[in-house]
Amino acid sequence: MKISILCVGRIKEKYWNDAIAEYTKRLSRYCSLQIREVPDEAVPDNASPALEAQILDTEGKRLMKCIGSDSGSGSFVIALAIDGKKMDSVRLSEKIGSLAVSGHSHILFVIGGSLGLSDQVLKRADMKLSFSDLTFPHQLMRVILLEQIYRSFRILHHEPYHK
Repeated sequence: MKISILCVGRIKEKYWNDAIAEYTKRLSRYCSLQIREVPDEAVPDNASPALEAQILDTEGKRLMKCIGSDSGSGSFVIALAIDGKKMDSVRLSEKIGSLAVSGHSHILFVIGGSLGLSDQVLKRADMKLSFSDLTFPHQLMRVILLEQIYRSFRILHHEPYHK
């Protein structure tokens, strides 16, 4: 199975990159993992709603270009969104497992920037997933997502993992 994570923005801090590298290494025995980044737009303090909408649109077009290039591979797109479906770890692993057996060999997770995801990206998604009602920085969300994907594969393979 191929798992892709499409993100807005780069990770600059070493500690986040170290955590991402660790989960990437762990996941290598279960799936082919790809992390793709698109540039983020600077959001000034006190940005107007019009400017925020423009930034979301710009970032959304970048994401859609990447999603479009992956569409031919039969990818199932999961957008991380605060109003998405909430699942526990077992249900997420079941979802990943069911996608694999139903012919989806590629799952593409999308993480937005500081303003979230554009309507265009959310409408394209096959599913919206929420990890919490809380808002997380996109750098941390990338690590949380990788950990949950790793946990899902451990569950699917009936391997121990702490609860």
